[in-house]
Amino acid sequence: MKHEGSTEPPPSFLGIMLSDEQVSQLERFESLLRESATPSGFVAAADAPRLRERHIWDCLRAASVIRPDERTAYDLGSGAGLPGLVVAIACPWLEITLVESRRQRVAFLELVLERLYLPNARVLAGRAQDLSVRVDVCFARAFADPAASWRVADSLLVPSGRLVYFAGQGFDRSQLPNDIVVSLVASTLARSGPLVIMSRQ
Repeated sequence: MKHEGSTEPPPSFLGIMLSDEQVSQLERFESLLRESATPSGFVAAADAPRLRERHIWDCLRAASVIRPDERTAYDLGSGAGLPGLVVAIACPWLEITLVESRRQRVAFLELVLERLYLPNARVLAGRAQDLSVRVDVCFARAFADPAASWRVADSLLVPSGRLVYFAGQGFDRSQLPNDIVVSLVASTLARSGPLVIMSRQ
């Protein structure tokens, strides 16, 4: 994926190998973000010139930490499908439910699934707090603060499940309970904080 006016991602970027079809799907998703999500306010207008780095590449970080044995996931408060749709493209073995309560965003997510044909992704119109089926992984990006995100995910994860949380640059471990396991994956992207991976003891 060539970055408009820039270069390819760094050669060792995340270690993710994508097929030509996956690259094409990511590019088509980027176009849909630009054409529909940005004008609708689902993505900040200021991000329009840098959608690829700010959103596509940033969300690929979540795909880089998914294990082959992890099969089911929720994207909590999916919004414009970030990171859920990006991960669905990069990890076709992972069944991802895009959880979103706002009707216009649900319509956008359904449009993307129709255009890209992602059989491993589906949209669930509703609140994450109302779900009952447990999954292997939850993603939280612009969903809630770290502690609140963990409280929601804790009720949705299988015993060995993990929450992949997109933190800001000022993330502080003291924001989280002491009785959970926390690991940080530093970002190689400018203006991105670490991924905070939370699990039970």
